[in-house]
Amino acid sequence: MKLNSDSSILITGGTGSFGKAFVSKVLNLYPNIKRLVIFSRDELKQWEMQQVFSPDKYPQLRFFLGDIRDYNRLQRALKGIDFVIHAAALKQVPAAEYNPTEFIMTNIIGSQNIIHACLNSNVKRVIALSTDKAAAPINLYGATKLCSDKLFVAANNVVGDSDIRLSIVRYGNVMGSRGSVIPFFLEKAKAGLLPITDEDMTRFNISLNEGVDMVLWSLDNCLGGELFVPKIPSYKILDLAEAIGPNCRTQIVGIRPGEKIHEEMITKSDSFSTLDLGKYYAILPSDCKLLNIYKDLNREFEPVPKGFSYNSGTNSSFLTVDEIRDLIVENVDNNFVPI
Repeated sequence: MKLNSDSSILITGGTGSFGKAFVSKVLNLYPNIKRLVIFSRDELKQWEMQQVFSPDKYPQLRFFLGDIRDYNRLQRALKGIDFVIHAAALKQVPAAEYNPTEFIMTNIIGSQNIIHACLNSNVKRVIALSTDKAAAPINLYGATKLCSDKLFVAANNVVGDSDIRLSIVRYGNVMGSRGSVIPFFLEKAKAGLLPITDEDMTRFNISLNEGVDMVLWSLDNCLGGELFVPKIPSYKILDLAEAIGPNCRTQIVGIRPGEKIHEEMITKSDSFSTLDLGKYYAILPSDCKLLNIYKDLNREFEPVPKGFSYNSGTNSSFLTVDEIRDLIVENVDNNFVPI
């Protein structure tokens, strides 16, 4: 089943950075789409989003107040929905360490609610957004997202004769997203001092538009049970500092609890069930059932080498200082000038 103008879509956490970009892209591609539901719990953010996407101009848009912890509310919201994008989550690493139960309730129990509600409706495709922190997690946030990933993969075992397929998209830092390092550095550069956690630190880099395009691709191409990972470049934290504040002082402040020096999206243990699809990787369930379906359908793929890992520190592609600056202008701040 392919996304088209007759489709109905629901996005959880739809008032976030990803949600707004996703809604904008879908309305651009399918201006007469049947229905597009923004499901979130913050009425102010929904009101603010309605000022950008006017209900008068986009009557197919629906703003549905609700929490993914509330199964009954989810089930009501999913009536008549074909496609679900699950972007709602609690995400701040330090907050997770201090409030573990809240993260478990939203990121794990909330995900299970979405799965059950989708299985009990006529939803056809579900794409859940994950994070690099779910690969070999060392903090509670990453652990809750790993649990969520496992739930969505395992849900494909109980779909019966239903046409529903559930898959996951995992990527690292979204350039310019709220709370990420680039807007943080842009603000700190105004004071002339950039705090560096560790001189060796690296990060993957993906733009919001690239993340949206990947989710749309996954909706059209998933078979159910894949965990898709994009092929994207890395940057060094010192190169980022040079790109934003070449005249700023730097200060080593040490990594935060639960933070990694390098991001990892595919571990060596994952390599035995990971396929190279060209633009993306796909981590498959280890039972080989999905792999056999890929073979039967003559899907183009290459198994990655055994022991392969996808790590921002050993990535084959790194952004230069000039490339980082160009991307900041393109994706974060049109008026950006190095300080």
